[in-house]
Formats: sequence, C-alpha cells, structure tokens
Amino acid sequence: MKITVNGQVREVQATCLTAVLDELGFASQHSATALNGEFVPRNARAGTSLACGDELEVLTPRQGG
Repeated sequence: MKITVNGQVREVQATCLTAVLDELGFASQHSATALNGEFVPRNARAGTSLACGDELEVLTPRQGG
C-alpha cells in the first residue's frame, strides 16, 4: 500500500505501525511517531493499523552542531 512517510510517498507491505517502522529501517532507532497528525506512543504502535493514503511522520534525534 502507498503511504506518505516524512513527506515522501512510499510503498509498504506491512499494515501495523511497528512492522512498517521495521520495514523502513526505523525499528532500531529511538524515534517519535505521528500518524495523520496524531502522536502515537511507543507502547501503542503494535496496535496501530495503517491504511492506504495515511501520513506517517518519524522523528529521530540527531547529533550535530
């Protein structure tokens, strides 16, 4: 299905948020997630389903200066 991830349209096979993060390579990173503009806590990700056209934002901390 096609979803928008951080502003880019992506094709994913998974349908739950935890599996989508794993599929996209975010699973091992500390991150904050929002689905369709609503914050999704880490403990709610496994029970959060995604649908075609959803918008996912994944924010990860970065070092730099």
